[in-house]
Amino acid sequence: HSKKCGYGTNCNLTEKVQGVCPPNWHLPTYDEWEALFVAVSGQSALGEALKSQRGWGKNGNGVDSFGFSALPAGYSLSDYQFYSTGFYAYFWSCTEFMGATLSYGMELNSGSVNAYLNYRNYRYYGFSVRCLKD
Repeated sequence: HSKKCGYGTNCNLTEKVQGVCPPNWHLPTYDEWEALFVAVSGQSALGEALKSQRGWGKNGNGVDSFGFSALPAGYSLSDYQFYSTGFYAYFWSCTEFMGATLSYGMELNSGSVNAYLNYRNYRYYGFSVRCLKD
């Protein structure tokens, strides 16, 4: 079935969101990102454990303890240009915050060994995705 979701439309999603993911895969929710954070915590700094071992500027490479291999792809704006390549990785979540204006996303950056779940006006941005198997 189709839902009319997107920028400026509150979707109130109650099921897994396939979105750009292949069949039998879905975009992670806030809770699924949190579950990853809990599973990884205690091994080393969270961001460091998820980052790839190469490609991060400012000596920000990770140790990739779990094969997540997050690459610093940066983000895209409505001008279709990429920004912060080599220094940031942003990943979509399908969880909205405060209705249709804000969404959660996961952030890694070369200047930190941490990972963050943030909510911002992400819907203007092009972020990377990490799909989960159903």
